Amino acid sequence: MEDAEYALMDAAEDGMWWYRAVHARLLETLAARPGVASLPLLDAGCGTGGFLRRLAESSPRPAFGLDYNPRAAARAGAKSGQPVTAGTVNDLPFPDASFGAAVSVDVLSHAGADQQRALAELHRVLAPGATLVLNLPAYEWMFSAHDVRVHNARRYTARRAAALLRAAGFADVTTRYWNGFLLPLMILQRKVLARGDNHASDVGDFPPLLDRLLHGVCEFERRIALPLPAGGSVLLVANRP
Repeated sequence: MEDAEYALMDAAEDGMWWYRAVHARLLETLAARPGVASLPLLDAGCGTGGFLRRLAESSPRPAFGLDYNPRAAARAGAKSGQPVTAGTVNDLPFPDASFGAAVSVDVLSHAGADQQRALAELHRVLAPGATLVLNLPAYEWMFSAHDVRVHNARRYTARRAAALLRAAGFADVTTRYWNGFLLPLMILQRKVLARGDNHASDVGDFPPLLDRLLHGVCEFERRIALPLPAGGSVLLVANRP
């Protein structure tokens, strides 16, 4: 991404409703499927370190971060207190079977990510029995100015993303759409109100009342734990056999 988008992320990820919602889902997923708990976790594409900090605050498990942008990687290390290196998911700078779990949030969708190569690299650095958790943006027809700003090149259905994981050698793949209750508002925002190429991304400060409302809807959806037929994102969990 461009430096301006990293700056927006850095400022927003500790408080903005979407980041809080996705971080809660990641932590919940890792608690249910920790993989090889004796080995550290990798945040592949950690951005400016918001999730790494949440992980450090909530778990004694060691974690490593990686981001393509050296300035973002440095910021992530400072923010989280965890070791972070600059590098690419297409060629991870770690030995085989180094990690007991890996998380990657909206990275496989980036223009700079080679899907097959990145998944092969994640498979390589995960130990047998390790867990992979991916969050990906849903539906090609939802492509918008937001995707242009954050350099997304593709969006996914749950079926398509699961097929990619299985083809890369992962097993026990489960998928779940989330942010489904807010999907109509996302469609309105991205396809009607901000459909021009010159519009900004959705990352930024929201009015406090609106932010609490949007986060509350996401938390209600997470807590009732009902499978939804659609959503703004796809959460996938798999294991490295």
